[in-house]
Amino acid sequence: MKILGVDPGSRAAGWAVVDFAGKPVLVAAGVLRPPLIGTFAERLAFLHAALGKVLAAERPDAAAVERVFSGVNPQSLIALGEARGVLLLALAHAGIATAEVTPAEIKRAVAGSGGAEKEQVRRMVAALLGRRLALDAADAAAAALTYGFIAARRGASFAAAPRPQTSPRPPVRRRPAG
Repeated sequence: MKILGVDPGSRAAGWAVVDFAGKPVLVAAGVLRPPLIGTFAERLAFLHAALGKVLAAERPDAAAVERVFSGVNPQSLIALGEARGVLLLALAHAGIATAEVTPAEIKRAVAGSGGAEKEQVRRMVAALLGRRLALDAADAAAAALTYGFIAARRGASFAAAPRPQTSPRPPVRRRPAG
C-alpha cells in the first residue's frame, strides 16, 4: 500500500510516498516550488500540474493531506487554504482516496505527543524511514505515516475515490431585458 503525504503550501508544498507493504519504506519525496514570478493563480496552476506529475509517476493508493486550522496572518492562511484546495483537487481528479490529518494527529502518531515540536517530528520521520528529508518533505512523510498508522490500527482498506464526473456547464443566468 503506497500512501502519498502532502504538506500544502503556496510557496513550497512537500510530498512523500511511503510504502506500507511491511515496515514503512520511503519510496520518493520532494518539494514542489512554484516560481515566485507571475501571478498567484499561475503558482496555483503550477502546484496542480506538478502534483499531477507526481501522481502519474508514483501512482499512490491513497493520500493524506495536512489540515490547516489556524494561523497568525490571515492573508497567509487564505493563501495556504487556496493552495491546499488546489492540491486536494488534483488528488480528487486522479481518483485518489484522501484523508485529512491534523497537525496534532501527526505529532501524536509520529512523535508520541500532540504537543511535539516540529524538529522532533522531523527527527522521528528520519528515524522511522532511515533518511533525513527537507522540512516540507518530512512534514509530508509524517502525514503519510500518520495515515498509514491510523489505518493499520483500524484495519481500514484504501479504496480509490471515485473519479468526478464531468458535467455540462451550468446554465448562465441572464437578466431579463427591460
